[in-house]
Amino acid sequence: MAESGELARHWRYAELPGVDLLRARYVRKTFVRHTHEHFVIAAIAEGVEVFAHRGADQYAGAGALALVNPDTPHTGRAGVPEGWRYGAVYPSPDVVAGIAAETTTLRGAVGFVRPVLDDPYAATLVHRVLRAAEEGNALAADTLLRVAVTRLLRLNGGPLPQREIRSAGARIAARARAALEDRLVDPPTLDQLAEDLGTGSFALLRAFRDTYGLPPHAWLTDARVRRARRLLDAGTAPAEAAVAVGFTDQPHLNRHFARIVGVPPGAYQRERKNVQDAAGPAPLASGTWQNRQLTRTQLTRTQPTRTQLTWTQFTPAQQAPTQPTRAPRRTPGENRTAPSYGTPSP
Repeated sequence: MAESGELARHWRYAELPGVDLLRARYVRKTFVRHTHEHFVIAAIAEGVEVFAHRGADQYAGAGALALVNPDTPHTGRAGVPEGWRYGAVYPSPDVVAGIAAETTTLRGAVGFVRPVLDDPYAATLVHRVLRAAEEGNALAADTLLRVAVTRLLRLNGGPLPQREIRSAGARIAARARAALEDRLVDPPTLDQLAEDLGTGSFALLRAFRDTYGLPPHAWLTDARVRRARRLLDAGTAPAEAAVAVGFTDQPHLNRHFARIVGVPPGAYQRERKNVQDAAGPAPLASGTWQNRQLTRTQLTRTQPTRTQLTWTQFTPAQQAPTQPTRAPRRTPGENRTAPSYGTPSP
């Protein structure tokens, strides 16, 4: 894997409602501490990702999955010089709960117990979900997603701990969060917020961080990006979305958006508008991405169109590396050819 040429694509497939999709290759990319409203199911294809999760660094290498529950603060960065390459699905809590109720004995608010699971087969299932979505195979994408989530819940699932606001500090933190949500565009200072709540600044800071895993200013940025995503999904221009959520301008939004979502807001909006137009050129199949890098010639010949799902590339020269990548490590006896669609066992 060459050190230059970071690529990412964040998109939706209309036939998988409630699910976001991502393919990415990062080398120097660093994700700040943030949260997601959806689950994170990230299958590492190559390299190593390191992410801080509940007070400890977690390492996920090829064949492993990084699993993060909704509203759980975490970071992300490369664990090796060559970075990491992965595919991810982000199902909503409702999607996961529905699959759990249908295929497991888990009920209610369910999630993942451990943040890293070494399971090459489940990782392969995630990549096959992405490939099916790219190819417009709705039956395969839906089937494989359900099989993948079922397998992960059976191997690593459990009830999510319910956050009960009992202590005085937790109650103050909840009131502070509600105040920040109401004043997302024009938030108070920490001193002003503490005074309004009848507490001290450091007491509020400590209570908020203990309750939500982020200090108030970081939570505010996270909340602004979440709201910006909704506006972008609704068709609002990035510059307008930036001001609407409290950022000074679009570059301000760009900086924070890319450090949380992984792609700039403009690319994010374009990809999510390009939801499987059968009249457009065929998008790059994920199987191609799994086995080899795109060559410069291929990138030149495959010019993106308005209806085509394409990679967002983060290189000064705007070109993909020509150096081939190594195949992910595989366990002994593992089939080196991805199984056909069919209906695999969870």
